Amino acid sequence: MGARWHALCKSLCITVETGALHLALEHITVLDLTHMLSGPYGTMLLTDLGARTIKVEPPGTGEGTRRLLEHDSAYSRGGMGAYYLTLNRNKQSVCVDLKSAAGREVFLDLVRHADVVFDNFSAGVTARLGIDHAALAQVNPRIVTCSVTGFGQTGPATQRPAFDQVVQAMGGGMSITGTPETGPTRSGIPIGDLGGGMFGALGVLAALVERERTGQGQHVDVSMLDVQISLLNYMATMYFMSGQVPEGIGNGHFVHVPYNSYPTADGHIIVACIGDAFFERFAQCMDLPALRDPAYREQPARFADKARIDAIVSEELRTRATAHWLQLLRAARIPCGPVHDFAQALSDPQVLAREMVIEVPLPDGERLRMPGNPVKLSAADSREHRCAPGLGAHTDEVLTQSLGYSAQQLARLRAAGTIG
Repeated sequence: MGARWHALCKSLCITVETGALHLALEHITVLDLTHMLSGPYGTMLLTDLGARTIKVEPPGTGEGTRRLLEHDSAYSRGGMGAYYLTLNRNKQSVCVDLKSAAGREVFLDLVRHADVVFDNFSAGVTARLGIDHAALAQVNPRIVTCSVTGFGQTGPATQRPAFDQVVQAMGGGMSITGTPETGPTRSGIPIGDLGGGMFGALGVLAALVERERTGQGQHVDVSMLDVQISLLNYMATMYFMSGQVPEGIGNGHFVHVPYNSYPTADGHIIVACIGDAFFERFAQCMDLPALRDPAYREQPARFADKARIDAIVSEELRTRATAHWLQLLRAARIPCGPVHDFAQALSDPQVLAREMVIEVPLPDGERLRMPGNPVKLSAADSREHRCAPGLGAHTDEVLTQSLGYSAQQLARLRAAGTIG
């Protein structure tokens, strides 16, 4: 018993000392055909969770995002811009000419050893290249494919081009952002693109779980416009129930008062009083006689006097600094928060405690900070981040170690321009 216990302890110590990471998706290989933002963001999320992601790029040029900001001294490092460095961290790069017959055969060899193929080409491109789901399933029935497009694979608008702001506009969200005076306003972050990538990653995970039951892969069809409609959520249901088309109301709320952004002596603060109980505490905390009107104890009267209440609250909050009001309101358990700029948001103690600012090492030794992954898993490690790959940096490694290609095969393919 003692010898067995000693051996067990020794094995455990070895495991601890080696520091082997367990990543949730480390058993999944993703072939990444994406470009720009929506697709790369979706595969970035999967890669952050441990997937081995092989970025398949055209020889010579690579995918278009490599070129964005590459010569901007403020927003590039080592010839790679902020877009590419962020979206392609932890990935590998293989250069294959998918437009050539030989390149397609190389890609099919990769598919035989992969779990997921993720693209955000325009609808119909993968079919023209001969790498749509039907074609790939012939060589790997377990393959999961995902296409994120502007309008999806079905319906009358599949061939329309779309970028982030197009789907923000068509999806209804812009019409309720801003005010009637300012007109429709896009989201400050590209929620059209990012939403497509998020739902693409979600769809891939659902298909992988389904594959465990059936043994078969399937295609995931994500429309960026569909995502924007989904994000309307309960507000769309309210429209269907009432027939009333909502308008932009700025930072206010269509039900709750006070619920808005208010200027302080040195910035802005959000106050969010949802329900009568919060308002009663808020009125006591602020000690403003005008808010003690008995009628304001119930929401309908407050909403009817929304403009007056907002004016009263705004006038008072202007008198002191943001930190003063945050201390007072938080002590009273009133939902509130400062309106942060990027510098403030990215140095917030809660954000840092949640490892939402990570450091990625660059080839020259610099450590570049960027946003982390919001998904925290209790039974899996967080990965040690690697820099986004140089163009074709892993072509030989992947084709020899994963596919068994010989040096002679690589030389012939490279001479023909099939790989880079």
